[in-house]
Amino acid sequence: MVFKLNFHPNLNMQKIVNIFIEALDGKEKNFISGSINRAIVLLSIPMILEMAMESLFAVVDAFFVAKISVQAVAAVGLTESVITVIYSLAIGLSTAASAMVARRVGEGKPGKAAVAAMQAIYIATAISVVIGILGLLYAENVLRWLGGDDDMIRNCVGYTRIAFGSNIAIMLLFLLNGVFRGAGDAAIAMRSLWLANGINIVLDPILIFGFGPIPAFGIEGAAIATAIGRGAGVVYQLNILWKGTSIIHLTRAHLHFHWKTTVKLLKIAYTGALQFLIASASWIFLMRIISRFGDDAVAGYTISIRLLVFTILPSWGIANAAATLVGQNLGAKQPERAEISVWRAAFYNMLFLATVSVIYFFSAEYLIRIFDDTPAVVEAGVLSLRIICAGYIFFAYGMVISQSLNGAGDTRTPTIINLICFWAMEIPLGYFLAITMGWELAGVCWAIAISETMAAIFCIWVFRRGKWKLIEI
Repeated sequence: MVFKLNFHPNLNMQKIVNIFIEALDGKEKNFISGSINRAIVLLSIPMILEMAMESLFAVVDAFFVAKISVQAVAAVGLTESVITVIYSLAIGLSTAASAMVARRVGEGKPGKAAVAAMQAIYIATAISVVIGILGLLYAENVLRWLGGDDDMIRNCVGYTRIAFGSNIAIMLLFLLNGVFRGAGDAAIAMRSLWLANGINIVLDPILIFGFGPIPAFGIEGAAIATAIGRGAGVVYQLNILWKGTSIIHLTRAHLHFHWKTTVKLLKIAYTGALQFLIASASWIFLMRIISRFGDDAVAGYTISIRLLVFTILPSWGIANAAATLVGQNLGAKQPERAEISVWRAAFYNMLFLATVSVIYFFSAEYLIRIFDDTPAVVEAGVLSLRIICAGYIFFAYGMVISQSLNGAGDTRTPTIINLICFWAMEIPLGYFLAITMGWELAGVCWAIAISETMAAIFCIWVFRRGKWKLIEI
């Protein structure tokens, strides 16, 4: 963020510290009046820190799993390429709930926001039960379809089963944080994710390698740690909602099934989930292509993606802040304020990711070696990291504007953009460059950078047309 400098640096630093503390405290609830820059800062700080902990979890998890074997890292990469489908469903439903809650809060109707939150919980629970059963039954088939050999499946299928079986924790954690963000309670969302991933980080080495009377579970320990950590985060979230310390306060009156609200949620969530499913499914097909080049390529690519996620998730925090501002300001009948908020948030995001891309490009080898110093893995990781981060400046605008359209309730437009850029462009281009042209892993990475850039250009064009301002939810 850019703060106005004056001739009193100590006072200026004190102002920065005070607003940082205020953002973490989360007492500010009014984001539909006053300074837009201040609103972006107050929402972005906890959202960035929330996503930073999620990204730190991804990096720490990869670090400990890499100590088991290259095969274990590859297995995690293959599993998570499918787990992203669950993330997509969770994010899609979370997007719908966040947009509806933000709109109701902007209208000054927190009671109706609570009704929407409860219906979203019912939907998420039903979906996660179905996914859990299917995942437990077909875990081996998933790994085999993605290119895992018999040895990998035998040693690592337990991780896949636990990851799918505990997906309800993922679903509810993402959903409820979307509810809090939509209400402007970004600090609560931050605390729940810090709790969840903090527990996971502590348990990871204990359950993977063993400690005292606790046996070493190996790769399965990573999945168990994740399930326990995220489960604890969900318990914390539900406790906040029932205690009434958030804008959204659930009571017994909200437990009844509300068909009209559920239908509205599903209409938004349908295209929202499809939007992220399209993106995540493209990663599955790309991973299938990469698996042709061996475990070293998959492991290097997986490590580089974890590092990219380490910066993209905090950047996503800024995008979530923009989405909240769009939803609440549209609810307050202030579309121009919503638009200004998005452009400013996108610019700040671009500055952040441009800086990161330079750092990653010049320190790629050092960063990959922290996780694994196998020459072939390092080569694959460095190649992936340098090529994909080349498109970071466009990623910055794309993610903020796409999420802002979601915040307005327009989940259909980003879905169409994803379909064009990821299925019609990224997958065929990845196959052509990697297989037909013989570029192998580099071809897949260039396909990702090019497709993400085109998606950002389409998002900017659509957003400037302004039709999102007219959407009613």
